[in-house]
Amino acid sequence: MEIDWHTGDRAELRPLFELAEDSQTQLDQYIGLGRILVARRDGTILGQLQLIPGAQSGEIEIKSLGVTPDAQGTGIGRALIDAAVERCVADGWVRLLVSTAAADTGNLRFYQRVGFRMLSVERDAFTPATGYPDPILIDGIPLRDRVWLSQDLTHDGRSSR
Repeated sequence: MEIDWHTGDRAELRPLFELAEDSQTQLDQYIGLGRILVARRDGTILGQLQLIPGAQSGEIEIKSLGVTPDAQGTGIGRALIDAAVERCVADGWVRLLVSTAAADTGNLRFYQRVGFRMLSVERDAFTPATGYPDPILIDGIPLRDRVWLSQDLTHDGRSSR
């Protein structure tokens, strides 16, 4: 598998973004931002990870991470995170952020397994007022709150995992 920066048209990646985003309105607002790493096997794109600068100096956010359904659970998401950490350290970022739905316990487990720690909860982030259809259930849990996680980056070539 190869992981590198995406330089083509982002429209070809939209189906991967849609795997991670339930609001077309929100996706339209950020799909053009930042830089995107893609994972390819035999020339086929299997996953994407979008990085955008955070609100605070030195922070960068994983805004979107999507892996094709047939390739989920094969280590591609972890490989994209590892590549992002490596590049963020090399570029001098000090903290990597990611957010996910509080209802998505699978994503919460994944991000903690790859070195992220809980940072904060943003209540009522996923509502019709913010562009999300109502109701959305994830494993029977209503989608309402967003959980922010972070990973401090060191500059000795690794994260603080």
